[in-house]
Amino acid sequence: MVHRYGRRVSLSAGLLLAAAPAIAQEGGLEDIVVTAQKREESLQKTPISAAAFTSAALEARGIANLSDLQAQVPNLQLTPHPNSATTSRIFIRGVGNLDDQITQDPSVAVYMDGVYIGRSQGLANEVAELERIEVLRGPQGSLYGRNATGGAINFITRAPVLGEFEAKQSVSVGNYDLFRTRTRLNIPLGDTLAVELGYLHARKDGFVANRGTGVKRFGDQRRDAYRAAVRWVPMDGLDFRYTYDRSDIGDTPPYVALSPLYPAMAVRPDEGSSAVAGLLRNDVRAEGHNFTANWQINDDLALKSVTGYRKLRNFSNQNYLAGALGPFALFTNQFDDHQKQFSEEIQLVGSALESQLEYVFGLYYFDESSRSAARTVTAARIATDRAVTADNRAYAVYGQGTYSPDALDNRLHLTLGLRWSRDERKATLQDVVTQANGTATTLPAGAGDNRFSNVSPTAILAYDISDRINAYAKLARGYKSGGYNVRASTTQRFNEGFGPETLTSYELGLKSDLLERRLRFNIAAFYADYKDIQINTQSDATNPTRTDVLNAGKARIKGVEVDITAKPADALTLTASYGYTDASYQRIAGLNGQNLAHLFVFTNIPRHSLNLGAEYVVPDTPIGTLTAGINYNFQDRAYAASNDPRYIIPDYGLLDARLTLSELPVGAADIRLSLWGKNLTDKKYYSFHGNSGLPGAIFGDPRSYGLDLSLAF
Repeated sequence: MVHRYGRRVSLSAGLLLAAAPAIAQEGGLEDIVVTAQKREESLQKTPISAAAFTSAALEARGIANLSDLQAQVPNLQLTPHPNSATTSRIFIRGVGNLDDQITQDPSVAVYMDGVYIGRSQGLANEVAELERIEVLRGPQGSLYGRNATGGAINFITRAPVLGEFEAKQSVSVGNYDLFRTRTRLNIPLGDTLAVELGYLHARKDGFVANRGTGVKRFGDQRRDAYRAAVRWVPMDGLDFRYTYDRSDIGDTPPYVALSPLYPAMAVRPDEGSSAVAGLLRNDVRAEGHNFTANWQINDDLALKSVTGYRKLRNFSNQNYLAGALGPFALFTNQFDDHQKQFSEEIQLVGSALESQLEYVFGLYYFDESSRSAARTVTAARIATDRAVTADNRAYAVYGQGTYSPDALDNRLHLTLGLRWSRDERKATLQDVVTQANGTATTLPAGAGDNRFSNVSPTAILAYDISDRINAYAKLARGYKSGGYNVRASTTQRFNEGFGPETLTSYELGLKSDLLERRLRFNIAAFYADYKDIQINTQSDATNPTRTDVLNAGKARIKGVEVDITAKPADALTLTASYGYTDASYQRIAGLNGQNLAHLFVFTNIPRHSLNLGAEYVVPDTPIGTLTAGINYNFQDRAYAASNDPRYIIPDYGLLDARLTLSELPVGAADIRLSLWGKNLTDKKYYSFHGNSGLPGAIFGDPRSYGLDLSLAF
């Protein structure tokens, strides 16, 4: 078949190759191959505002987990949840979730090898081996569907390689007793079978000592990750892959410091209060099974099945502002969450009309069950024990096609897509309040049962101005399922739940490789209508633990994203990425119908975000190839609480650098040695700021530095 961008490929190249590498361009910038539209294609030819990082780029930039992406992708925000730093709150273009209740879904969809991950707990984990990360900005209506109003993040892991034995060992050491070791083995078993095994262990001490009882420090990292994969290709056209992954996280809670309101800023602490009592380590285990089958039916048609089963156990706790008001913490939280999910997706990917039409059809099923036991104790020694269950089922049918007529030399590409989704959600709630004198009151039990459905379209008009300049106009709608709020002011409000929200985005984009591929300039401008927004309102001004979620909001979001890469010389690469976002609520209906939009602000959405980078390669030295890289990331100030504009994360800029010596002339091994530093100016900045009864903040990491050593055979 002829690819719609002019080069002849087969669908097997788009579906059956396990790895999607960067394609080197001699003397110019490399092409990055992505699967953002369910088939392999150049990122430059994909009409989506996206960022992609190959395994080489992940290593070169020191990206070890999801949290490291924020510094690399404008308009992507990742903040720790104050209950647990292992829970990442993800925002793209200002759309995301502040809460992590098991009865509510995220607004940014995260996928591991095509399997949707339903819960955000544990997403700060280390992954044993990654081939590529793709960040898709904006709603992904037809192909990714539910809970992708903000965008989607795809993690693609390394597949076993047939016929080759490979081994790689890396070790990292640094300040704060950092130690990370990563091991990978690829073992061929004949010509058609291969096995890959991976293991990672990472530990790092936090920078805030615990003067109270329990663990020694706040913010410790203790993480282990395991991965086993089997790939079997019994014959041409058939490719089977099974993967098991597991992450164990034993981090200690982050320290929440008492902080003044903006523009004043707290002093970054190095120790906590002696009032902290019995601080416990978190205990998180996330594991999953993935079975992917590809069948190349013929040159123009392929069938793919992605089956996923995942389990999560999340025990986390937090001590809020101990010592701020006396000998006790303002309040303490403990959560014990258990979740399991099963999903099945069938994709039919093909071409027709002599390759003028490329299409994807799919069926999707998702089943999730969760339970949570939570305990909150206030400074007045009043305890609330909460038991919650949640059961969700989701169904979807989708299709998307791209028509590139021969009459216009295949330069015009019209894409139409549609997805029908249905969600069935149930939840139960039981609260027991125990007073300081031991008197217990069981509140009325809650139970909710709701059904939601949605139709989300996608329409794209793209045109190849030349072989290396492409423009597109895109309309896409995203849908986020409704849910339940365990902190509702009344049992009735919990039972009623809240409905879905939708976001319709209009986007214009240009992607170009200029000056003989020495300059890459990509730009996207977007405008979004955000409706039925799930707004969290505090019903009782004296009780921050009781809030109501209402479909009360209407907003508009607009902005621009610019990505520039230049290679003025073979040895020098310069990068610049910029994001601008302006978001405001147009209407928020209060309980009595009044418009309260002037009282609310968008959170985690800096108006300006900027990333600058430079890399210089000194080849053919007597001791190997020397590469020097530097990166600067700037974040404008951002609101941290939607209903209180006094809570602001001030602007900050972080400077990182890396010096790598590779291809050392030592035996047959590929040896790489890297010296790196992060936050080299030791900038003091917030990663979280909010109202926990009093203003509280979590500080980002101080200056860190270390040494990486890797050996590959």
